[in-house]
Amino acid sequence: MNESRKVLSHHLERAAYLYIRQSSMKQVLENVESTKRQYALRSRATALGWSDDRIVVIDSDQGESGASAAWREGFRQLVTDVGLGRAGIVMGLEVSRLARNNADWHRLLEICALANTLILDEDGVYDPTNFNDRLLLGLKGTMSEAELHVIKARLRGGILNKVRRGEYRCPLPTGFVYDAIGKVVLDPDAQVRETIAYFFETFARVGSAHQTVKAFRAEGLRFPSRLRAPDAGVAFHPLTASAAIRTLRNPRYAGAYAYGQRAYGRRSRARRPSEDVRRPSGLRASPAPIPGTSPGNAIRRTCGCSHRTVAVTTLRAARPRARAWHSFKDASSAAGAASTCALATVTTAGGSSRGTSATVRRTRVPNRIVSRSPED
Repeated sequence: MNESRKVLSHHLERAAYLYIRQSSMKQVLENVESTKRQYALRSRATALGWSDDRIVVIDSDQGESGASAAWREGFRQLVTDVGLGRAGIVMGLEVSRLARNNADWHRLLEICALANTLILDEDGVYDPTNFNDRLLLGLKGTMSEAELHVIKARLRGGILNKVRRGEYRCPLPTGFVYDAIGKVVLDPDAQVRETIAYFFETFARVGSAHQTVKAFRAEGLRFPSRLRAPDAGVAFHPLTASAAIRTLRNPRYAGAYAYGQRAYGRRSRARRPSEDVRRPSGLRASPAPIPGTSPGNAIRRTCGCSHRTVAVTTLRAARPRARAWHSFKDASSAAGAASTCALATVTTAGGSSRGTSATVRRTRVPNRIVSRSPED
């Protein structure tokens, strides 16, 4: 059907709404042709009979993802105006510009059908009250959401491929930095290195994370903590039990590259918008740690810790799930063989696991991490 035949007088009595969006500010700055194409739709509205002063441009969602309408003020304004009968036609370069979520897209279609509002994209004009047009718009919305899934799968696959090679750059714990070529090296700050080395030396001597904290406090020592802001440096704070346990759990200090220790998701709270939450992932869903990809062994050799084992816990006992104990073994031969780190057998709750003679026995004490050698 000819586009102009779908546009009736009652449509022209209302305004034409042009919705413009790109998913990130990088796209806004670099993909300028896409922005020009979206603004060029004004000429389509003019050709259909709308005057320039009756065309409303909504571009406040530039740099926002179309995966949800929760954070898109412009899209919510568009839906509100359509529901109030102010829009005669809604224009977007393609369906994905309006929404990449089927729930948001079909909600807009339903409101457009109730308000007798047309929809225009680069391919043509559609009437949501017409079955064939509504079917085609629904298929376009489904394809748009599927495209988002494919894009995420490709990005995720690329990340995991780099993870398997140990090349994906993850945030480093205090004591490590990336050099000019992207290799993990020890922090050039001698105070940071010596403090972390003394931490492991103290833990090897007292055998408990909480006793290590007490020792630091008794000596008036502060522990380094990397600030989250880029290039913000390191700040020294009093050592806490959580910081001590977090340091002992980190596989980087055992000389291994690890990824996927925590799972991220979204949840909704009453009277609050949905937010990202971080929770322990239980058993690792990503590739196992890669030994020998971090200079963590150098810290332990510097502080004189046991060259045999560093036992760490990865899940709290209060969690009603499997308990995983990761033991990293740094075995060096008299001939000077290279040091290696291996991930110990994962033990589920109520089970047991026997390692090699080089593995320490682990004793679980409430709120404490204790490591003992086989000779104790």
